[in-house]
Amino acid sequence: MLHLPTLTTARLQLRPFVLADAAQIHALASDYEIARFTSNIPHPYEEGMAERWIALHAHQFYTNQHVTLAIIAQASGNLVGTISLSTHRTNKRAELGYWVGVPYWGNGYCTEAVCAVIRYGFDVLDLHKIVARHFVSNPASGRVMQKAGMQHEAILREEVLKNGVYHDMAVYGVINPAH
Repeated sequence: MLHLPTLTTARLQLRPFVLADAAQIHALASDYEIARFTSNIPHPYEEGMAERWIALHAHQFYTNQHVTLAIIAQASGNLVGTISLSTHRTNKRAELGYWVGVPYWGNGYCTEAVCAVIRYGFDVLDLHKIVARHFVSNPASGRVMQKAGMQHEAILREEVLKNGVYHDMAVYGVINPAH
């Protein structure tokens, strides 16, 4: 039986969330810049949301829905963001999602975490394909996907309604080279 993983990279530890992480998640997710570039984080990010979100993770993992991990900078021990795979086991594919708090932008943490989770998805979960989407208005997220070896596949026009505005989404994907 698989267990929630802890992955280690040169500078990061990707580990399961614990309730003690809620205050840091709340502080980072409360920044409007995070909500602006994510499809599912509201602004304002209200008290209690982080705790409720963390409480879902174990059930989602053990029912083959999601692998959600905290991104921790090893040097400081700070929680810098989150990364997840939403799995579709029937098709052996998953959708990657992530965000890194504004104070940690530009450090390469996101790319490092994405590469580790793609390896985990292919090597441990035996996925065939991993996809990711980003708002076209957030090209930095697309650069992360490109650096991780993902290929641009499509633009989904007016795919997401957020705050009363429809947003175009760019789709990237990568296929397991072992398949």
